[in-house]
Amino acid sequence: MATLLIAEHDHAQLKDATNKALTAAAALGAEVHVLVAGGGEGTKAAAEAAAKLQGVAKVLLADAPLYEHDLAEPLAALIVSLAPNYDAIVAPATSRFKNVMPRVAALLDVMQVSEIIKVIAPDTYERPIYAGNAIQTVKSKDAKKVITVRTSTFQATGEGGSAAIEPVAAAADPGLSTFVGEEVAKSDRPELASAKIIVSGGRAMQSRENFTKYIEPLADKLGAGVGASRAAVDAGYAPNDWQVGQTGKVVAPELYIAIGISGAIQHLAGMKDSKVIVAINKDEDAPIFQVADYGLVADLYQAVPELTDELGKLGK
Repeated sequence: MATLLIAEHDHAQLKDATNKALTAAAALGAEVHVLVAGGGEGTKAAAEAAAKLQGVAKVLLADAPLYEHDLAEPLAALIVSLAPNYDAIVAPATSRFKNVMPRVAALLDVMQVSEIIKVIAPDTYERPIYAGNAIQTVKSKDAKKVITVRTSTFQATGEGGSAAIEPVAAAADPGLSTFVGEEVAKSDRPELASAKIIVSGGRAMQSRENFTKYIEPLADKLGAGVGASRAAVDAGYAPNDWQVGQTGKVVAPELYIAIGISGAIQHLAGMKDSKVIVAINKDEDAPIFQVADYGLVADLYQAVPELTDELGKLGK
């Protein structure tokens, strides 16, 4: 049989996490079908983008109002209704699918294998444990595999395909949840999952105003996304969607700049795969310097404005 990949999209565009999860799905050795579930005109555009990805054999399009707001229960029911035709069900380990895939696994009465970083065989995978300090090899004996993929460790699959798009009917609504409303934070900066450069601040920033004064101008000069440690988020200095780490987003940009971040193991688990890591901290013994490619022992309130000014001069 085949592998079913659940697409991550925003009801208009396919997200980069889908391209990376496709690389992992293809490594399972079977042909890959992609499920695009959503509601509205943009869903079809996301399906057309999925059809162009190399290695995709078929795209299943579930376009219905039931899937317009990404409620976990209806989407899980849809995936389970399609499951008999597949050996493996794969999704990127994004916030959306951390909500959906455990439900799928429970409904199918199988084990979920979470955040794999390598496919050794169709039934054997590697995944990080203990905040990335150890790598566990998992062999699943379940007839049907339910897998999420840590996308930061896989290269994105490019275009080059021309798969057929096949409509699928909506599954019955479990009736366990209803959409009430949403508040979406909009920004011109790139989102963390796809940003090539990320500037992150830690608890040493001391206030939300200092994020605005020091972190955001530097990020804007670099065209970077803005991140934060959990300590900074918990203190109210930064919003939840900026959090990088074990309980936040796992990222692997080309350049990660950690400012006033000590380097707790939970934070390192979310960014240590970055290609180049730059750390600015006045504590020369901070753990962040052990993983940094470049480290500057300095007062961030002096060093960051100077760096921002110098970048401004280069841009002129």
